[in-house]
Amino acid sequence: MSSDDDRPLGSLQNDGKANMGRGSANGYAKEEASDSPMSEDEDMPLSQVTAPKSEPVTPAKSLRRKRAVALDSSSDDDDTPLASSPVKQSATTPMPGTSKASTVNGHKAIKAESDDKHNSTAAKKKRAPTKKGPPQKKLKREDHDASASEGEEAIPVKKEKVSRKRKSKVKEDTGADAEDRGKSKPTKKRATSNKVKDGADGSVTPQTKKKGKVKDEGEDEEEVYRWWEAQQNNDGEVKWQTLEHNGVIFPPPYEPLPSNVKMMYKGKEVDLPSESEEVAGFYAAMLETEHAQDATFNKNFFEDWLKVLQDHPPRNKIKITKFEDCDFRPMFEHFEAEKAKKKALSTAEKKELKKQKDAFEEKYITCLLDGRKEKVGNFRVEPPGLFRGRGDHPKKGALKFRVRPDDITINIGEGTPVPVPNMPGQWKAIVHDQTVTWLANWVENVNGNYKYVFLAAGSSLKGQSDMQKFEKARELKNHVDRIRKDYSADLRSKVMADRQRATAMYFIDQLALRAGNEKGEDEADTVGCCSLRCEHVTLEAPDFLIFDFLGKDSIRYYNRVSVDPQVFKNIKLFKDNKENSDNLFDRVNTSLLNKHLASYMKGLTAKVFRTYNASITFQQQLDEGTPANATIQEKLNAYNHANRMVAILCNHQRSAPKTHEQSMGKMRDRLRSLKYDRMKLRHVLLSMDPKYKKQKQYVDDESDLDDDWIEEYEESLKNKEIEKAEKKFAKDNEKLVQEGNKPQPDSVLQEKIEAAEAEYKRLAKERGTGKAKLKRDRAPEKIEEAVQKLDEKIKTFKLQMDDREAGKEVALGTSKINYLDPRITAAWCSAHNVPIEKIFSKTLLTKFPWAMEVNDTWKF
Repeated sequence: MSSDDDRPLGSLQNDGKANMGRGSANGYAKEEASDSPMSEDEDMPLSQVTAPKSEPVTPAKSLRRKRAVALDSSSDDDDTPLASSPVKQSATTPMPGTSKASTVNGHKAIKAESDDKHNSTAAKKKRAPTKKGPPQKKLKREDHDASASEGEEAIPVKKEKVSRKRKSKVKEDTGADAEDRGKSKPTKKRATSNKVKDGADGSVTPQTKKKGKVKDEGEDEEEVYRWWEAQQNNDGEVKWQTLEHNGVIFPPPYEPLPSNVKMMYKGKEVDLPSESEEVAGFYAAMLETEHAQDATFNKNFFEDWLKVLQDHPPRNKIKITKFEDCDFRPMFEHFEAEKAKKKALSTAEKKELKKQKDAFEEKYITCLLDGRKEKVGNFRVEPPGLFRGRGDHPKKGALKFRVRPDDITINIGEGTPVPVPNMPGQWKAIVHDQTVTWLANWVENVNGNYKYVFLAAGSSLKGQSDMQKFEKARELKNHVDRIRKDYSADLRSKVMADRQRATAMYFIDQLALRAGNEKGEDEADTVGCCSLRCEHVTLEAPDFLIFDFLGKDSIRYYNRVSVDPQVFKNIKLFKDNKENSDNLFDRVNTSLLNKHLASYMKGLTAKVFRTYNASITFQQQLDEGTPANATIQEKLNAYNHANRMVAILCNHQRSAPKTHEQSMGKMRDRLRSLKYDRMKLRHVLLSMDPKYKKQKQYVDDESDLDDDWIEEYEESLKNKEIEKAEKKFAKDNEKLVQEGNKPQPDSVLQEKIEAAEAEYKRLAKERGTGKAKLKRDRAPEKIEEAVQKLDEKIKTFKLQMDDREAGKEVALGTSKINYLDPRITAAWCSAHNVPIEKIFSKTLLTKFPWAMEVNDTWKF
């Protein structure tokens, strides 16, 4: 057997999925659902896109849970820009009355008056330069754009040396530039190239095809404000001087279902008013998801729905009291039919709908920040629906209310036009707070958390926030040894508070635990280091601790780890004479811990330790694990391994995707097809010259290729060829008819089908003979070269399969976005000739343009 007989993966069990029956309680059988997981960020349920129009009807206030509102204690706290802060009580001005608008495509059309006012104001006003700091020098970036994106004219530049180093050069402050002082020159966005460099072993990764639309000729390339070159100092409280935007987009009002679509209760149709029908539709749309199989989800939904039914009972007087007697399947089937109709639209119709949507959203996509156009991030208000939560969140299934203008506070520059909502109502308040970076906020009703509208990930404010975050983590390098020395000494302190604080710091530093905050009774029972209870930590002699608790987003943290003997003694001491429900650290809280850390370094918090440990671990793993002379794929595997180590350290887990086994099955078939191609070429060589029978690499058979699979594969090749011929024949005839020509006769198609069948018969005759013949003759040297290329492809594909299998239960994206300094990746790619596009998506390249400027020697 040849060297490729090592199968990369064993077979995995494939869970069967049960079909849904119609006659069961609530419209679904109590078996495993045909899983189609839905995230909280998905588009609104289909219950809102049918039939005639009406006003929004989701209850606005009646179900609001009573609780103290905590400022930004949401689960998104790691993703919030450092420049942001909770809402300040700034001077507010009442929102001017909004004029009523007619409904167009489910949205309230806004008078063009506000747009005209916005444009005229922007044209008349000239921005006063900021008086802070010395005048800025005019900046010039080095000509390193080796390639332009598609559809753009390439600007000829003098090329000196091809290099991945992306250094920027500041132009001398000559007399010619004096008049431009104080202005930062926006430059064209760096075009990312899909061209791939040769690997260290000479292997070449093929250029990937660009997807998406090609820019129209003459269209201006997007300009990027290179704030990292502008020598600005934004450490102060003021984040901006002027700010103009158009507010947020509210979802369309609810549209009642057709009169023939009714849910059932005990076998009878229920005539629901719009208010309660909308909420029932939220559940019906999720009927065949895993959420509808969850007892907590169902309980919370039904409790909230009953409250809506009290105010808006069925018109036909049916009293709904028991969840199990409800059948939502008629509504579900209606939504599925509407979904199928939408999917069946022609390409032209879909394009037209998208064009209308884009035209409506155009003015919301950008804002004017200090006179510069910048993209806005999440400008769409979340539609009402059912809260999904993550993990074992106790409130999953609860009703999320419709957000209205009077729930939202707008932050905008003083003296600029106030945006007009796209639905009736007035803003809750208008503030002009230059010390924060959010454009709008509101409080969601389920958890009482603030929701913010920020600028997009690639904006200057978000970029500065990200850079400051990672620079703060880098600064910790200068203090971490002293901090570790101090807390190691305090592990034996006679002052119990100091000993507890030192032990907590040990966990935060060594295990990358989050600091944790106290939770209210109606919040998810998630904990961090300072809020650990005795039940969450188990002692196991001689020096093992077993952590088992729900962390952020209700994700379980389980870790059995060996610790310092003194830490083991401390935990034993802290648990003495305490109940399981008592706090492990009863003399330490997050604020006291962060206050102590700030005494070492300005701005140091427990959160900075997590970013530092993630990035420093990643840098070490890359330095130690990247092979020197390797293919691109081998280097990518080393990168992903380092990323996985960080994700495990930070407990970024996920369940294996439900399509994982199906995906791996397709990859195994693809691997076999590559081996089949190699086998055929090898057989051709053996038929051409007996000398090849003496060479081991051409004699040994490929693994995983049995006769049954080969027959099945060749049959599939024949069917694909016939299908391809039929499609081409139909398309060619359609084109001929459109041009007024006579279509081809059926005999043309029949000839192609017969040729495919003849080829299949030829392959069948060659089966098992060890001989083969190509359709076209090729020189032996060319065939040898093709075999070598297939060997490389097979090796690369096996590595991809191993990487996919290894990462099935680890979420790499969270650490890559939030905890790993992107300059580590940029420098590593430059040093090892790996195209950064193979690691960073277009979104991340847009988010971290400042990181692309480092050279290949940069280290965290």
